Formats: sequence, C-alpha cells, structure tokens
Amino acid sequence: MHNSNSNLKSELDTIISEISRLLQSKEPLLVALDGRSGTGKSTIAQAIADRVESVIVVGDDFFAGGNDDAWYGCSAREKVDRVIDWQRMRAQVLEPLLANQPAYWHPLDFEPGVGWIGWKDEIVRLEPAPVILLDGAYSARPEFADLVDLAILVEVDDATRRQRLLAREGQAFMDRWHQLWDVAEDYYFTHLRPRSSFDLVIKND
Repeated sequence: MHNSNSNLKSELDTIISEISRLLQSKEPLLVALDGRSGTGKSTIAQAIADRVESVIVVGDDFFAGGNDDAWYGCSAREKVDRVIDWQRMRAQVLEPLLANQPAYWHPLDFEPGVGWIGWKDEIVRLEPAPVILLDGAYSARPEFADLVDLAILVEVDDATRRQRLLAREGQAFMDRWHQLWDVAEDYYFTHLRPRSSFDLVIKND
C-alpha cells in the first residue's frame, strides 16, 4: 500500500508540475482526464483540485442517455460519437469557462437500468478558474482538440478496474454495461485516442 500511495503521489506531482508549466503561458487551462470506466479519474481530478485552483466538470452530466435497447443497434463508432452530448458540453461549459465566464447546465437525470429520463431541475454553476478539469471517459475526444491544453490518460490494470466497477454498480448492471460499452471504449482508445496520443499517462493502481 505504501508503494502504491508513493507511486500515485509521484504521478500527481508530475501532473501538477506540467500544469504549473503550462499556466506560465496560458490561462485558463483545460485539462482532460480521460480513461476507461473504473480507472479512478474522479479521484485523480479531486486530488489535483486539492492542490491547484480549479473547477471540475463532470462528464457524466452530459451522457446522452437512452435505454439499453436504443444502444444495442449502434456500432462502436456510433456509440462513441453519441454517448456524450459533446456539443452541449462545449457550448454551455467549456467555451464559457475558457472565456472566463461562468458556466451553467442541467445535469442528466439518469437511473441505471431505465436510462435517460430528462434533465434535473437543478442547475450546476461553475465560476471561472485558472484550471478546468474535465473528468470523464471520452473527455479528450477529437472534437475538443482545439480546446484541450493537456490530455491525461488514467490507467489501471483491467482486473482492478472491473472489480471497482462491480463493487460500485453491482453484477446485473455491470453485465449489461460491459456488453454495451466495452466495444465503444475499445474503439475509442484504439482508433481515436490511442495511448500514444496523450500528453501524460498515469497509473492509478
């Protein structure tokens, strides 16, 4: 455990150092924390936010929704293209924050096993900050290439990743989830954002 914590601290130090370097020439800075589901991206995002003045944008708020049946007929590429409402995220959140303006949006109201049931009445508001942390799978997608200043891939060994997801979501949900979304993640991290395309790769074992 000590070695694991030490390794993660070292990884975080590397991220903080790179953010500090980039802030010398640009502010605000958009940092995308990408990776397969269950790799601990949200944990990393919070750890960064504890050390750097920043705001966290939760990518899951922009899941496109739909029940399982609606996704089964889609190809892997179609799932990647549609799973995140990246147009809404870009227009309502990323572009305003990068222009030093506040961002507002309604997060998705989603119930596992039921799917999309609309947007919550509540409004999320984020104030501008020197660093914007975009947390979520597909956050370094090509459609954000002109906005993202630092693309980070968060990795963990597959067995650990699956155990985390199982503990968090339960067996029935994860059986359906893997059947639907493994192919999409495989496609995305092989063809659109392979490991070599990221600025930093960190291990979160």
